[in-house]
Amino acid sequence: MRVIITGTTGMVGKGVLLECLDSPDVEAVLVVNRRSVEITHPKLKEILHKDFLDLSSIKDQLAGYDACFFCLGMSAAGASNETYYRITHDLTIHWAETLLALNPEMTFNYVSGEGTSTEENSRSNWANVKGKTENEILAMPFKQKYMFRPGAIQPLRGIRSATPMYNFFITLFKPLFPLMKWMFPNSITDTTRIGHAMINSHKLGFAKPHLTPKDINDLATQ
Repeated sequence: MRVIITGTTGMVGKGVLLECLDSPDVEAVLVVNRRSVEITHPKLKEILHKDFLDLSSIKDQLAGYDACFFCLGMSAAGASNETYYRITHDLTIHWAETLLALNPEMTFNYVSGEGTSTEENSRSNWANVKGKTENEILAMPFKQKYMFRPGAIQPLRGIRSATPMYNFFITLFKPLFPLMKWMFPNSITDTTRIGHAMINSHKLGFAKPHLTPKDINDLATQ
């Protein structure tokens, strides 16, 4: 399996990257970042690219891949609706359309979020924007496409979030994670499980296009 991963300088993307590098099922990994992920590995190729809304200069390097694990995203907190829409919707759809033209047999996985509105009728702008983005990806003729909707995510393997406030709460509640996983097994996942589920989604497929935290955890163990 040859995979492209975006967002690897973030918490989820880095977790997916580490599992792909460790997996015998993955033979090559391409990451595209604005700044380096600073990992060296025989499987890994990194492209540094500034404008993710214009892929013309790197387009030829995106061909020949079996899956894209799209983990790039931004928080809606503090962002204008226009900026959030451009990064969350326009950028993602540009990537999906570009990769579909180059790799029509590809599996495309999009990291969305729990609470996303499939009907696009939420009172929360972010939920509608993610819902619209999901719906447009699902309408594309990829061989497989899955919308990952994790809830609470525990970072493992020394990974830290790029969001300071998230790191604060992770540190604060770290001693409680074992208890929380036991009490709320359907609401919590972790970066390692997300990585395994991404790989297995391409290998094994999944019965539903939208994956809840429980679905992610179940798929990770198959």
